[in-house]
Amino acid sequence: MDADHHAKGYWYGKDPVQKEMAVDVLNALRDYRVSEQAMRRRTRSSMLMGEKDLLALRYLFEAEADGRVMKPKDLGERLGITSASMTTLIDRLVESGHIRREPHPTDRRALILRATPASDQEVRHTLGGMHRRMMDVASALSPEEAAVVTAFLRDMRQALDTVDDENTVDGGNTADGATGHGEPGAAAGDSQPS
Repeated sequence: MDADHHAKGYWYGKDPVQKEMAVDVLNALRDYRVSEQAMRRRTRSSMLMGEKDLLALRYLFEAEADGRVMKPKDLGERLGITSASMTTLIDRLVESGHIRREPHPTDRRALILRATPASDQEVRHTLGGMHRRMMDVASALSPEEAAVVTAFLRDMRQALDTVDDENTVDGGNTADGATGHGEPGAAAGDSQPS
């Protein structure tokens, strides 16, 4: 990350009232997101899968862990893709051996999707070490620290989820003078987290 951007607060504006600590926190959050995106690219590359493919597997793993079934339509809605794109994605994942189609347990006319055991093992092998390291870092927090971090991340998520156009002025510049290029805390090429 460019040290000059860190020193200036990047796109957080030049308001002298802003606290240096707040800018440091937002820079650290952005740096984390850059590392996370790089990890996702490495994972997709090593598993020879696209981002939507990995996300589909994640949703299938979650559904199975919760004792839920996932129909193609349900998965397509979670992924935000059309039924035609969903069919292509399913065909690709079935052909690669990552998922399988099965009859719905209560609706003879419907099919459900399940991740294969081999897919589960591949994801665990690929991501297991990284997940353990992340869990070690999170487990090292005291209960009070964990509560603060959790509240901060939830509040940041809400801040991003409730972005509106009221601060936008012509040309993509915001009322505080920062350019509207990208999202605060986002890095170029960012996409959905795991």
